[in-house]
Amino acid sequence: MKYTTLPNTDIQVSKICLGTMTFGQQNTEADGHAQMDYAVANGVNFFDTAEMYSVPARKETYGSTEKILGTWFKKSGKRDEIVLATKIAGPNPNFGYMREKNDFSPASIKYALENSLQRLQTDYIDLYQLHWPERKTNFFGKRGFIVEHDAWEDNIRLVLETLDGFIKEGKIKHIGLSNETPWGIMRFLEESKYNNLPKISTVQNPYSLLNRQFEVGSAEICMKENVGLFAYSPLAFGVLSGKFLNEENHPNARIKLFPQFSRYNSTECTEAAKRYQEIAQKHGISMAQMALAFVNQQPFVTSNIIGATTLEQLKENISSIDLHLSDEIIAEINAVHAVIPDPAP
Repeated sequence: MKYTTLPNTDIQVSKICLGTMTFGQQNTEADGHAQMDYAVANGVNFFDTAEMYSVPARKETYGSTEKILGTWFKKSGKRDEIVLATKIAGPNPNFGYMREKNDFSPASIKYALENSLQRLQTDYIDLYQLHWPERKTNFFGKRGFIVEHDAWEDNIRLVLETLDGFIKEGKIKHIGLSNETPWGIMRFLEESKYNNLPKISTVQNPYSLLNRQFEVGSAEICMKENVGLFAYSPLAFGVLSGKFLNEENHPNARIKLFPQFSRYNSTECTEAAKRYQEIAQKHGISMAQMALAFVNQQPFVTSNIIGATTLEQLKENISSIDLHLSDEIIAEINAVHAVIPDPAP
């Protein structure tokens, strides 16, 4: 395993992070525990979860993923060996079952954090993230910015002050953003800089061969302001494994089980995946490992969040850390990107 430093901290984190959002629906508690055991045995010390998981979010499984991590911490006694990241959900009209108000008010943050701590059976969160912005902007596959009415009023300083209080209590060590835009990243950095408030360490955004939008604007901010990309969906829901390019049905795949997740199954995504598969085959490497290695090699990436539903997938994903893509392969990847750029924003 390779390690890097969580920005603005002295915490060493594995370049591969175990994503856990399948725990509680696609994966049982026993499956989740087995994945965590294998990941730790192979050098992974970074786990990511969220209060809304498992996915897809629904009332019956709300918090199920955090509970599975919590029982593993209790059983294994390895809480202090893991850098633990979780998230508070942002506004969503379908999430009324989570709490009285899905916002980032002091009361909501307190409620969400304390319930996450309870489910996770821990006293502290190493990296506490805002899952998506309160304001209306382009995230979750929305291409470009659309001007529309937004009742949101800028409360970023209050959010940071609230999180600072929990840092001083010892319940949070560091903070991060998720599904955030360059403007949002800079607003949080601006408030922390000029008001002596906690600085974000990471931003968890989608990044893969099918979505490299982070490179425009956000990557420059991260490199200059010492913020790390915490990359999610590096295999684009399995599309970049190549498994959907053959004749097999894969009925248990996420995009087959949950067709509402259409971000990665467009005609353009399929065509791009075919071209990336040709590159991998030409060089005699696994397409999945090539896609993950591409993310691993980016200088602005702190950690690459991999998820799996089987131990076989997990083994292949973790071992991508040993693959280094040559300049020739990178050039061929960039040639495809130039023709089919970001088909899954």
